[in-house]
Amino acid sequence: MGRMEIRELRAFVAVAEEGGMSAAARRLHVSQSALSQTIHSLERQLGVQLLVRDYAGARPTETGKRLLEEARALLDHHDRALTAITGTAVAAAQLRIGVPLEFPPDVLPAALAQLATAHPSTRVEVRHSSSAAQLAALRERELDLALLRYRPADLALDAVLAVTEAMGVIIAAARSAETAGPGGVQLHKLSSLTWIGFPRSDAPPWHDQVTAILRGHGIDTPSSDDEGPVTSEVKLAAVGTGRAFALASPSWAQPLPDGIRWHPLVGDPIVRRTWAVWHADSRRRDLAILVAALDATSG
Repeated sequence: MGRMEIRELRAFVAVAEEGGMSAAARRLHVSQSALSQTIHSLERQLGVQLLVRDYAGARPTETGKRLLEEARALLDHHDRALTAITGTAVAAAQLRIGVPLEFPPDVLPAALAQLATAHPSTRVEVRHSSSAAQLAALRERELDLALLRYRPADLALDAVLAVTEAMGVIIAAARSAETAGPGGVQLHKLSSLTWIGFPRSDAPPWHDQVTAILRGHGIDTPSSDDEGPVTSEVKLAAVGTGRAFALASPSWAQPLPDGIRWHPLVGDPIVRRTWAVWHADSRRRDLAILVAALDATSG
């Protein structure tokens, strides 16, 4: 039996956690063929099968699971020792997260704080983009976690509900005096105003849900397929004219420019849900910690 090398153990852990050769190769910045050769070499040295490979990817055998536990502990000790001696940290694992516009500002930092406590070496990269763009990147394994405004109907992906927001509206102060009551604004009273929405291409299921509710309350919803992202500045400028309204979560309530008000909608007719979505075959512990933290916030 030959000696196991740190690089071989690191390769094995990456494959086991990622659930496949291609994702692990991207994580380690090596070619898939080179990674496969490393795993085969390790199995030959030990004289055991460590991974089961099939159409769904790769998963550890019972022997592989025992090695995985020991390898993680050994790598953690090795990296800490190396850092202590050299003062240089080992290259951190990267966790790539997609985030939509107007995501509640306090949710992700709280979850990332828990991740940092459990896995201080994981480096997080946040990418802001639409739900549709995130989903495409996730399927190409260019993201490890996507925060989407809808749950994809895809058995290859898993999801937990991360955030639930009862949407309110922002309207001009003059319109506020006309439409708002003690409990907020009744949605049908906004039928004379133009809805400042978002392109359907950003999140088709969520867009269809919103437009159906608005139309059910007598509010016209013009096509927005060809429009670009609707920024906060665009919404505020349109609402400030007194001829438009925009949907907004409670986090918009403060602060707002003079002349613009936020109100809840009576009866909470529009509820926005954001799902944390990842590949079901992922075995990454740092991702699991982050998902658990996001799942806890929705409860």
